[in-house]
Amino acid sequence: MPDTFPEKDRGSKRYYLSEASLLRWLEVPSVYNVKTDELYEVDERGFSFLQGCASEEGCYSNDPDFIHFCLQENILGTVKVPLRDCIIRRSPVPSLRYLELLVTDRCNLRCRHCYIGEPEFHDLPFDAVKVLLEEFHAIQGLRVLVSGGEPLLYRDFGELNSFFETYPPRKVLLSNGTLLTGERLRGLNVEEIQISIDGIDASHDSIRGEGSYGKAMQGLQEAVNAGFDVSVSTMIHPMNLEDFEEMEGIFREMGVREWTVDVPCTSGRMEKNRGLCLPPETAGRYLRYGYGGGFHGGGDGYACGLHLASVLPDGRVAKCAFYADRPVGHISEGLETCWKRIEPLKLTELSCDCDDIEICRGGCRYRAELMGDPLGKDIFKCSAFRDER
Repeated sequence: MPDTFPEKDRGSKRYYLSEASLLRWLEVPSVYNVKTDELYEVDERGFSFLQGCASEEGCYSNDPDFIHFCLQENILGTVKVPLRDCIIRRSPVPSLRYLELLVTDRCNLRCRHCYIGEPEFHDLPFDAVKVLLEEFHAIQGLRVLVSGGEPLLYRDFGELNSFFETYPPRKVLLSNGTLLTGERLRGLNVEEIQISIDGIDASHDSIRGEGSYGKAMQGLQEAVNAGFDVSVSTMIHPMNLEDFEEMEGIFREMGVREWTVDVPCTSGRMEKNRGLCLPPETAGRYLRYGYGGGFHGGGDGYACGLHLASVLPDGRVAKCAFYADRPVGHISEGLETCWKRIEPLKLTELSCDCDDIEICRGGCRYRAELMGDPLGKDIFKCSAFRDER
């Protein structure tokens, strides 16, 4: 693509799009840093310039402020790097930025709070996964969340991992951590690993199985040592309420970049383990824990899940995995076709009347539905905000 800066305005140095950068035309032109998980909006002139920098020839510029910013954020570099497979087209609106890909429902644990329930031993055919991921890239996807079950038990994980070696979007592995040995981590082609830690020692083992805490923490440490971005997901339950302060200290000291805390939903095995459910006013207080980033998934005036879809192990597509019983289609129809069937939910449609609605965005809609009203309040989230006041 021709340089957008006139000859007389050009500097003398060539600039190249960095290996970490991915150009995406979302609702607005954007550049995504796959390594840092940062998303930047740019104007059309800047986007055109960055497209030129994504070429063999690179680009010149005489805009020092813009160049300084791009160099500082590792969007640009001065050394030519291998070109990414760069597909640029306007995304659907809203854009599908995050794809939760449940490649299998196989698991080596039998967690008491698992929302999936008993496995049916489904594995997505790898040929179908490859087509799906290529379409996700083409419609400007940012991040693939590879989940299960335990995704390391996916029968075609070796092929998937090889495919990921040159796949442009960010890859995140969601694991229980117990199988993350040093040998498995070597050659793993993902940028981030999220591990589930639901308490310290016995409180974790009480719902995930004896000995699982030690294995998960060892996997977490090995993942950090291997240089992966590591995040942790924790579910609130009666046995871990005294552990949160200590967990935060442990995770920060280990170098965990992000910690998310949530409440398990009463589906799957949780339906038979309702003793793990806490009252909203109790559980809500613990939702204030956690730190780090999160999705660039917000949208002014819209409820949760605006940019997320889930693909289930049998190929069905749903707005998130909690809605497995209400799929919007099947991957055989095409990902974009299924995505366009998901109706965004506006905050004005909810029966929520508090001042925090634009911040909490209505909480979890599935949780609200379990409480009797899909447009009602997620009282767990409401309790968290009341506790912060």
